[in-house]
Amino acid sequence: MQKTVIGLDFGSDSVRAILVEATNGHVIASCVSNYPRWAAGKWSDASKSQFRQHPLDYLECMENVIRDVLKCDDPKRVAGIAVDTTGSTPCAVDRNGTPLALTPGFESNPNAMFVLWKDHTALQESVEINNAVKASPVNYLAYEGGIYSPEWFFSKVLHILRTDEKVRENAFSWVEHCDWITGLLAGNTNPLTMKRSRCAAGHKAMWHTQWNGLPPEEFLTSIDPRLAGLRQRLYTDTVTADTPTGTISKAWADTLGRPRDVVIGGSAFDCHFGAVGASIKEGCMVKVIGTSTCDIVVSSDVQKCVRGICGQVDGSVVPGMTGLEAGQSAFGDIYAWFKSFLSYGGDVELARLEKDAALLAPQESGVMALDWLNARRTPDANPFLRGAIFGLNLGTTAPMVYRALIESTAFGAKRIAERFQTEGITTTEVSAIGGIARKSPLVMQILADVMNVPIRVVATDQACALGAAMFAAVAAFIY
Repeated sequence: MQKTVIGLDFGSDSVRAILVEATNGHVIASCVSNYPRWAAGKWSDASKSQFRQHPLDYLECMENVIRDVLKCDDPKRVAGIAVDTTGSTPCAVDRNGTPLALTPGFESNPNAMFVLWKDHTALQESVEINNAVKASPVNYLAYEGGIYSPEWFFSKVLHILRTDEKVRENAFSWVEHCDWITGLLAGNTNPLTMKRSRCAAGHKAMWHTQWNGLPPEEFLTSIDPRLAGLRQRLYTDTVTADTPTGTISKAWADTLGRPRDVVIGGSAFDCHFGAVGASIKEGCMVKVIGTSTCDIVVSSDVQKCVRGICGQVDGSVVPGMTGLEAGQSAFGDIYAWFKSFLSYGGDVELARLEKDAALLAPQESGVMALDWLNARRTPDANPFLRGAIFGLNLGTTAPMVYRALIESTAFGAKRIAERFQTEGITTTEVSAIGGIARKSPLVMQILADVMNVPIRVVATDQACALGAAMFAAVAAFIY
């Protein structure tokens, strides 16, 4: 019997599943399910940069999409499942690894939910972590670009521990979204024994073999005594995503109508799996273009610690190679913000804005913008920066501003490519995945013009889920 695999991709707004023929990569079926609580705006406040997601959104939508794709084929053919998620998106859990939001008394507490990657409430904590590293004899940020971000694991954990005493008293440990979903499917969410993603730990939690895993207890407590004891309740070892996590648990096998021999693969962040789905290779940058961007590069020979990026981690993308990550904190989110801004007096269509903006010549309007509406991720993370629009006059139109915003995101992308080049990481080609890459010719043309490079748009709407399916096939020993 020919085998199939399932790739699960948990994005910012929805979860996507694809069912793939393991022998030839043919996509049999795909399904998308939007998070209902998130769509209703619950527990998030953009004015405070607070973005939280309830684990029930993940569970309900995951069941929906897996059931849906399995309607199209014989479920008994499924050999493996692998998962990618956004990140860093951590959550406080009890001793069993259950997110506190799924336990009595915490159902509506946003601090007991998953803290989405773009949550910036931990600004102060990131500053203190950076200061602690500067004062330390060991540079625990050497492999994370040199600057710790409020988007990352320890910033968010410390912020919640400081601001919510009830969560602090009940949180035994913390898990990344990708680790929890994978552990849940494999029937092991014990925080002390569940397998932890090399990708998540290396890029966002200062994990490195040079200091035997996570930074030591004395360093963490120098930041804040509230972190005392946490390291021993987290993890020391990590695994790359080609490593099998286990086989599907009885509970999930029964829920999905599947036998118990389905292999659950390792996990990683969405952009890293997306790069694999886009056939990443040395010398190629894969741009994952969505609400934000992630720029992924792999190298077999990195001679230095690259400054100002989001980390370089052995095996975080392709096992046996160093994965390097950079990106912009807001890309599509900027266009969505502008649409929302204009729609105060009635709905505005982005398609119309794009059509009118395409008629403008470069520099025709004199309007310029900075793309830091959600601060700057790379190069050189700075969570305190803000966006701006310049050159407005009484003749400025909405399409002029929209084009300026597109140009600002393109020049932000150019700065990242330049940083890789000056740091000795050479790329000769660019591939793009994500909704904007597939749907906006104007954005992609301006991006190619500004970066002065042809951009290959990958011919799938589900590159991240496809990458997950590829890892599932490897974990299931089909490849």
